[in-house]
Amino acid sequence: MKLKKIAVLFATAALLSFAAYAQSEEESTVEGEYMSTMEDVVVQELSNSDDLENKVMALQFLEEAANNGKVSPDMMVALDHLAGEGTNTQSRTKGRVSNNFPEVRREACRILGKVGTPEAAKTLNKIVRADNEPMVLSAAINSLGEIGFNDNDETTNTIAFYSDRFETLNPTSSLALEIVNAYEKLSKNTKDRKPMLSSLQRIAVDYRLAKPVRNRAKEVLNNLRGSDDSNSKKNER
Repeated sequence: MKLKKIAVLFATAALLSFAAYAQSEEESTVEGEYMSTMEDVVVQELSNSDDLENKVMALQFLEEAANNGKVSPDMMVALDHLAGEGTNTQSRTKGRVSNNFPEVRREACRILGKVGTPEAAKTLNKIVRADNEPMVLSAAINSLGEIGFNDNDETTNTIAFYSDRFETLNPTSSLALEIVNAYEKLSKNTKDRKPMLSSLQRIAVDYRLAKPVRNRAKEVLNNLRGSDDSNSKKNER
């Protein structure tokens, strides 16, 4: 374990040294390929480590790559792994899950929103169906709204599925607000709005939630109904 951590730190140091050199010198094609490969290896090692600090370091590399639009397929694998850390992928010590790091899952979901690809949306949909930590779900649902990918209504149906479960088990105003805002962003890419409208109706009258959240749900609900009515009138002409 100790040797593996030392190896990871050595690889990280090598990456940082090479990055500093690459910034001061004009990179050749070969150097650029080496940089990409080296970064992939380091990110994979850090994300697969049992150490929380290494996972946090991996997230830092991944966010920088996402900000620069340079997330490789190997990095997507790392993000998928980190987003499911402790849920989809579990390590156990004496029968207990030892890698339950919700803060890691939350940050991975947030970075996936920056990646913004259909592949990222598919990972986030998977997380919404598997996780039960409010901070993780808030980040995942927010990112799904930002991405806006909703092929065959997969995303809105996933959120509606979770919304039903969340209303019964753990109604949280902040999470309900994320759901409402995501519905609004995804509505233009939604073919069948019935599950979404039904979910909004329930949030709008759930008095366990804060009044501003209920009012926000009513606002989005009325706007969506208004747009549906307008479209129906246009089709009748």
